Amino acid sequence: MTDSQDFDLIVIGAGSGGVRLARMSAQRGARVAVIESRYLGGTCVNVGCVPKKLFVYGAHISEDLEDAAGYGWQVPRSDVKFDWPTLVANKNAEIERLNGIYRQLLEGAGVTIIQGTATVKGPNTVTVGERELTAAHITVATGSWPSIPDVPGHELILSSNEMFYLPQLPREAIVWGGGYIAVEFAGILAGLGVETTLMYRGELFLRGFDDDIRRFLVGELEKKGIHLRFNTTINAVEESGAGYRVSLSDGGVVETGLVMAATGRRALTDGLGLDALGVEFTASGHILVDEFFQTSVPSITALGDVIGTPQLTPVALAQGMVLSSRLFGDGKGEMDYRNIPTAVFCHPNIGTVGLTEAEAREANHKVVIYRSEFRPMKHTLSGRDERSLMKLIVDAEDDRVLGAHMVGPDAGEIIQGLGVALKAGATKADFDSTLGIHPTSAEEFVTMRVPVG
Repeated sequence: MTDSQDFDLIVIGAGSGGVRLARMSAQRGARVAVIESRYLGGTCVNVGCVPKKLFVYGAHISEDLEDAAGYGWQVPRSDVKFDWPTLVANKNAEIERLNGIYRQLLEGAGVTIIQGTATVKGPNTVTVGERELTAAHITVATGSWPSIPDVPGHELILSSNEMFYLPQLPREAIVWGGGYIAVEFAGILAGLGVETTLMYRGELFLRGFDDDIRRFLVGELEKKGIHLRFNTTINAVEESGAGYRVSLSDGGVVETGLVMAATGRRALTDGLGLDALGVEFTASGHILVDEFFQTSVPSITALGDVIGTPQLTPVALAQGMVLSSRLFGDGKGEMDYRNIPTAVFCHPNIGTVGLTEAEAREANHKVVIYRSEFRPMKHTLSGRDERSLMKLIVDAEDDRVLGAHMVGPDAGEIIQGLGVALKAGATKADFDSTLGIHPTSAEEFVTMRVPVG
């Protein structure tokens, strides 16, 4: 750090990780600037986690209205109306509020916010338009961007970004992909009354999740009226009347009102000028860094989605804390990517932490499996045909719980607590000696006694 430079740190990208790094570093006394070309808060706040969860809540209300009859509430379906523009407008207002909070947090910490597109011109130099800025350290935190396959008519296909601003809902839709974004949007659309097909090129969606969870969810999504087409992909899309004609890999042709692709995301490094500086990239196009976020250029670091670590907001936040400490704190801190809890906000939700059964066996653990499938108490009166699944993976040699997985209402809320337990190294005996909260679904995790494998 030298006074001859404009800043001690320039952060390119005001997403979750970039904002956390900037704030913490400024609070440690560093002179910090954040450069952002779009919106404060990044993908998560604007076209990701937050608006998606709001849409999930909106979509689930239709089931709550149906379930009310079993509890004595008379809600005539003829009187129930849903207005998509109202949901979008209310979502937009909330996002604007959060944008303002992010601005206040940065400015309150003394961070300089610069709106514009950044180009890294040298190891310590960044330009924004005609303006040239210098810093001892530069951090790239530009995140990722939806990637749509280059099939004929790809320009007619929407990504998750555009879905948050649809002027109106279609009557039918195809969601193309098999990751959590695809599964979540299929649930949102179906819950809002759209005839929805989820199409995936593989044999089963949600690769990387526990196989029992993946198989169980197939039946639950089909109960919601979502049409699942596996081993099928899109070859081409063309306009057809008021909608689209979609040619499929199996030779079929279908008509629909909307096609959304959730087929992956790419690191957003376009136009940054990193190649010219000798910054190295991985084969997948992510910025190559070491365990401390250092690139091949000593003054340049990177964090978040752009480096290819798990694309989760809490991961980026933790990385920002670690990097700030290493640059301007005690010089210590490192990331631990084990036992990261995560959720898929489909209907019903998925919550998971730790190893899947397949991962545990591949790591040569001798495993014992505990699994429970049941009807949530709420639906004993609602009459809804929805079931929950819970699963624990235990090391038979030391009794440590290696993984906890769930499909069911509030799975994310429940698994967050179990994330603490797994991080602390809890054993199955610890689970067994913990008293449950009755009556809840969560208590099933501490009452499973009979192994199934």
